[in-house]
Amino acid sequence: MARTSRTPARLSGAVRHAEATLQVETPGEGFTDITREATAFLTEIAAGDGVLTVFCRHTSASLTIQENADRDVQTDLLTALRTLAPRNFRWVHDTEGPDDMPAHVRTMLSDASLSIPVRGGRPGLGTWQGIYLVEHRERPHRREVVLTFTGTLGQFP
Repeated sequence: MARTSRTPARLSGAVRHAEATLQVETPGEGFTDITREATAFLTEIAAGDGVLTVFCRHTSASLTIQENADRDVQTDLLTALRTLAPRNFRWVHDTEGPDDMPAHVRTMLSDASLSIPVRGGRPGLGTWQGIYLVEHRERPHRREVVLTFTGTLGQFP
């Protein structure tokens, strides 16, 4: 039988909300690590405990939390996405080129938004986790990612 345990619930003080928009210039298909920028946002607003929401404002790019130690993981993930949504399939929608519809499918397979717990002003990521914008189009794009924090404020730096 599986066993579970949890920490006691913690009640927070006054809740605050903050928002910023991150501009990301992608080099084309691949992963762009935005962990540093998300963490800087939390530092800037003196976040305490709460939730960081990361939202991608596009339908041909997405977000993921993935391993940040071995770049081979990203290579293998791109290979998997190319296999699941190949460019040379008989897609009907090709308004912006042959990589248009596969990009939409790849976005559907991943996430448009992420929710990350924040403790003591730091994202509650695991040891080998990073926050990535995944560009599914072949050519470079300018992407917008909305960062929001809802929670308590800590001490100002």
